[in-house]
Amino acid sequence: MMLCHQLLLVFGLSLACEVCAFRPCYSEGGVSIYFYCSLTAVPPVPKNTVKLFLTFNYIRQVTATSFPLLERLLLLEMGTQFVRPVTIGKGAFRNLPNLRILDLGGNGILQLDLDALVGLSSLTVLRLFNNSLGDSILGERYFQDLRSLEEVELSGNKITKLHPHPLFYNLTALKSVNLKLNQISNFCQTNLTSFQGKHFVLFNLDSNPLYKTEDVAWAKCPNPFKNITFGSLDLSSNGWSTEKVQYFCTAIKGTQIHSLLFSPHIMGSGFGFNNLKNPDDSTFSGLGRSNLRFFDLSKGYIFSLNSFVFQSLGDLESLNLFSNKINQIERQAFFGLGNLKILNLSSNLLGELYDHTFEGLHSVVYIDLQQNHIGKIADKSFSQLVNLKIIDLRDNAIKTLPSFPHVTSALFGDNKLMSVDDRRLTATHLDLERNWLADLGELYILFQIRDLQYILLKQNRFSHCEKSANVIENSQLIYMDLGENMLQLVWERDLCLDIFGALPKLQVLHLNNNYLSALPQEIFRGLTSLKTLNLASNLLSHLSPGLFPQSLKNLNLSGNQLFSPEPEVFMTLSFLDITHNNFVCDCSLKSLLVWLNETNVTLAGSQSDRYCVYPPAFVGVPLSSLTYDDCDEDELQQTLRFSLFIISSVIPLVFLVAVIIFTRYRGTCFIWYKTITKRLIDNQPRVADKTEYKYDAYLCYSKNDFEWVQNSLLKHLDSQYFDKNRFTLCFEERDFLPGEEHINNIRDAIWNSRKTICIVTRQFLKDGWCVEAFNFAQSRYFCDLKDVLIMIVVGSLSQYQLKKHKPIRNFLQRGQYLRWPEDYQDVDWFLDNLSCQILKEKKVQRKTSGIELEPIRTVS
Repeated sequence: MMLCHQLLLVFGLSLACEVCAFRPCYSEGGVSIYFYCSLTAVPPVPKNTVKLFLTFNYIRQVTATSFPLLERLLLLEMGTQFVRPVTIGKGAFRNLPNLRILDLGGNGILQLDLDALVGLSSLTVLRLFNNSLGDSILGERYFQDLRSLEEVELSGNKITKLHPHPLFYNLTALKSVNLKLNQISNFCQTNLTSFQGKHFVLFNLDSNPLYKTEDVAWAKCPNPFKNITFGSLDLSSNGWSTEKVQYFCTAIKGTQIHSLLFSPHIMGSGFGFNNLKNPDDSTFSGLGRSNLRFFDLSKGYIFSLNSFVFQSLGDLESLNLFSNKINQIERQAFFGLGNLKILNLSSNLLGELYDHTFEGLHSVVYIDLQQNHIGKIADKSFSQLVNLKIIDLRDNAIKTLPSFPHVTSALFGDNKLMSVDDRRLTATHLDLERNWLADLGELYILFQIRDLQYILLKQNRFSHCEKSANVIENSQLIYMDLGENMLQLVWERDLCLDIFGALPKLQVLHLNNNYLSALPQEIFRGLTSLKTLNLASNLLSHLSPGLFPQSLKNLNLSGNQLFSPEPEVFMTLSFLDITHNNFVCDCSLKSLLVWLNETNVTLAGSQSDRYCVYPPAFVGVPLSSLTYDDCDEDELQQTLRFSLFIISSVIPLVFLVAVIIFTRYRGTCFIWYKTITKRLIDNQPRVADKTEYKYDAYLCYSKNDFEWVQNSLLKHLDSQYFDKNRFTLCFEERDFLPGEEHINNIRDAIWNSRKTICIVTRQFLKDGWCVEAFNFAQSRYFCDLKDVLIMIVVGSLSQYQLKKHKPIRNFLQRGQYLRWPEDYQDVDWFLDNLSCQILKEKKVQRKTSGIELEPIRTVS
């Protein structure tokens, strides 16, 4: 309850403030306003009052003494009083001799004395709408002194018939009569004799029950508009069927009407019905001599435009068929409309346009076909319309761009176009908004239209580009809207970067809402006349100097992600919008802050719309509130920080590159290393080899592996294979004595060699002699206390496969083996390492027992 009281208090205070601000009851500068002042009588007003407003009060009666003499008063409003009835007495306005406009409308019930309007000889506009006035308002002498009257507003009353008083003969200035929303039902009983000879700019009979006129009456109906001409005759919402419209047109035959309105109407069968008649060749034949120029048949139920339906309307210039149910246009439907300039067929049910659809419209300039269901257009539908300049096909289902050889403005927004192909177009204004265009390369085709000046392409699907033509150098394009597409997907792949390269006259370019995170540096290079550029609502975080053309004056960057833009980018501008960006408020923003405080460029939005988003302590703080005095010290340290950054970045980078190069070319590096060391060693005298061994090494391997051993080891190590090799090797095929037992050959080879090299392969493990030789070689470890065994594993043998054999398992427990390299460039290094192993003497220390014996003691 307390909350309700508080809300009422707040509402009351706000209403009081509004009332005070509105000042409803005052007189000032010749204007007296008394709205909602609870007046029950006309208040005293200054004599110099020109306009007096007494609407929304409680004035019940006006008499001859209600108004003082107000010779300057031109406008008086006394409508919508909150009492019923309102009575206007005899000579009520006689003290207002120069009144021009009198508004007594909206009083609900108005009682007028016959002489209430006496003395208003200068009155030009009289408003008496919604006052429950009856037939007498026209049939009696209420208008006797209104010699200057031009407009009378009588809508929303209870007038049932049109029998104006003979005094209307004298109202020669009368041009507008509004009888909308009355109860006039019998058109044929109308007597407008006193209106004869007049020309009405507007005669409004909208929303009267004229449908009640019986068919029998129509057959004998004289022309009620005889000798009357109309600028605009409004007969909308009268309930006339197609037949009764035909009766009406026949009855007023010959009456001159410039504009005839039947909107809305109930003519036509509608969609899915056949029991009601659509207009045919006789429906409007009675208007043939009316010189009709404008015909409004909108908001009805016409389903089919029959042949010759408008044949009698040869003078017609504008035909409005908006919002019917038109699905069919028969051949010769527009026959006779040779002078028609404007045709409105929007918001209907058309699905196709044929070659014959617009036959006869030789003079048509503008055709409106928007909001239909048009999907297919014949190639020659518009070819004969040589004067057609504007075609509106928006909001249809068109998939292929038709040919328009003569139009200057073609509107195809909200369709399903996926390609523009190479159609004949001469348009200066082309609307392709909200279509399905995905290939930005289509623009190269559109730029071939030599006279094209304005092109609208927003809300398409541009996301890739296949260039199919070159832009002509003399393009006339001055306005292009590419907003709300996906150009980021095109330019991030470096596609169609010359799309604006030959548009020297383009002045306005919209690229908003395109997900742009960066702009190619040369993207605007050809736009030498560009003045306005819209880049709003993108993802731009950085702008490079020199990106925009020198001609640019107006730039919209609102709603992006700019952190610290450089002011040099904005030097040519006169208007800039950088509101709602992600400004990082540190010392890097100093140059922009200085520029914002000193520039003469007009900045869009308020200062609170340019704010910080980082660091957290400054979130939401306007840029105008920031100071930058502490940034000078940071600038002095900037060089040092940059140097440290370079050092800490370059040294690890160089090291990493060196490691990568060595890893990739380690074989070549090793060859260089050996070449250099060899030259250094060759310059020194060699020491004679005084070893007691016959061979440097014995190679133990499986006979199945001999080819590999020969190619991989013997040719690179054994001196008999190559003079420059330094080792004398022993191997079975050459050095074993024929006829000697094999075990003796193996034992002699092992004991006469400095080292024994076992080439362990899968075949080696299967060969018993090889395993026995491995065991012999290992026995020297214990006998001579020398480690002479070198084990080389070749192939993908696992530890488990090796340890299955006891001699090898024992060896692995005390020593390491070599594995043949998989990468060919590591072979030289391996052979060098093997050579070192052959030359290296490894003596073994005899192990002593670690157990201490306790001395023997005598037991006493």
